[in-house]
Amino acid sequence: MTEIACLDSRALVRVTGPDARPFLHNILTQDVEGLGEGELRFGALLSPPGRLLFDLFLWGGGEGVTLDVAAERRDALIQRLSMYRLRAKVEVATDEPPVFAAWGAAPPGFVADPRLAGLGWRGLGEARPTTDEAAWRARELAHGVPGTADSPPDKDYPIETNFDLLNGIDFAKGCFVGQETTSRMKRRGAIKNRMLPISFDGPPPSFGAEVLLDGERRAGEVRGGIEGRAMAVMRLDRLEGALTVEGRTVTVERPAWSDAPQITSPSP
Repeated sequence: MTEIACLDSRALVRVTGPDARPFLHNILTQDVEGLGEGELRFGALLSPPGRLLFDLFLWGGGEGVTLDVAAERRDALIQRLSMYRLRAKVEVATDEPPVFAAWGAAPPGFVADPRLAGLGWRGLGEARPTTDEAAWRARELAHGVPGTADSPPDKDYPIETNFDLLNGIDFAKGCFVGQETTSRMKRRGAIKNRMLPISFDGPPPSFGAEVLLDGERRAGEVRGGIEGRAMAVMRLDRLEGALTVEGRTVTVERPAWSDAPQITSPSP
């Protein structure tokens, strides 16, 4: 059975013009110049120091690229792109088709989610929803994949939010905004935190609540969640032991695609 959800939390920005692809290629974490017609890739726009500002899906189409971004962040993205545009021959404008996610058999015109096979498919335009966005959020969390709401702008490094494990960074493409810090973290293996799913009984803890190890040592910070599961930025050297949040026992889940067990760093 195929389930389709309309993602009202997402919106589109269309970047066109002769310089559209090289312009985006030089600032985003993903290879844009090699983006094929109808192809979908996952990437980000970072701050110059290398923190995550916008998570993006990139749709190839003609000389232009359509960017799928958090709806509440669309105007901020357009402003940021305009700041970088300078003399580039590009036009940046809103685009109106709705964004859909699907899982099960692929609906006509949908493309595989580039982050993880288990996440199914994404599409733009016309589709008939069979479920709501809450069901899609539950599916992302079940696969241990964070959403936009789990990482406030300019707070986390993209590697901490698993962009390197979810095909969101092309380390072979050369420069992009924030590239120096991102590449150094990957090259040196200096990754002390990862966003991982946690499970618990009852409603999600407060956003920003501390995860404590053995009741006293800070082990992480809760982000968004639903009944029974949430995402949390966790210290990789403090995953073992009795973990609690707001007095409740929590368990860290380690998705099969995550390298968290292999990259534990010693405590400073």
